[in-house]
Amino acid sequence: MKVSETELPDVLIIEPRILEDSRGSFYECYHLKKFEEFGIRETFVQDNQSRSVKGVLRGLHYQLKHPQAKLCRVVRGEALDVVVDIRQGSPTFGKNLCIVLSEKNKKQIYIPKGFAHGFCALSDEVEFLYKCSDFYYPDDEYGILWNDPDLKIEWSVSLPIVSKKDNLLQRLREVDSEKLPIYKNK
Repeated sequence: MKVSETELPDVLIIEPRILEDSRGSFYECYHLKKFEEFGIRETFVQDNQSRSVKGVLRGLHYQLKHPQAKLCRVVRGEALDVVVDIRQGSPTFGKNLCIVLSEKNKKQIYIPKGFAHGFCALSDEVEFLYKCSDFYYPDDEYGILWNDPDLKIEWSVSLPIVSKKDNLLQRLREVDSEKLPIYKNK
């Protein structure tokens, strides 16, 4: 496995070693000890899988009382994955990272606690999988408006399909500070 740091601290891109032959391919998508060597020491307690049609945009979501680190990948199709640093006091507060995850490139992204996350389906159909370090709590779900002009996210889709709930989220600068995570310098 190859692990690359990004411009957002502790957000990592993981590229597995793929073994291919005439029968097909094989790769490890998760290995506890190897991930620990990369600094990922989360215990993942929930796996989620979504199916989306082209143009569906989900996000930007986070939990506050039960923050979730996530390990994301795409097993069918192609999606633009977006991470935004929303930790108050962080040197990269309000900065985002966009990466294409696909069944072809088999890349994964590790997102630590304290970041908002979303993705947009770029292919006709997308199967998106992600491991979470805490359970989903509907009453602890928060979010940032996907098209917040201050964030300048290039979603790669002109007219995304967005839920009513996600369209009603606030811009990052409008979110009450008590509803944002706090940056903890290591």
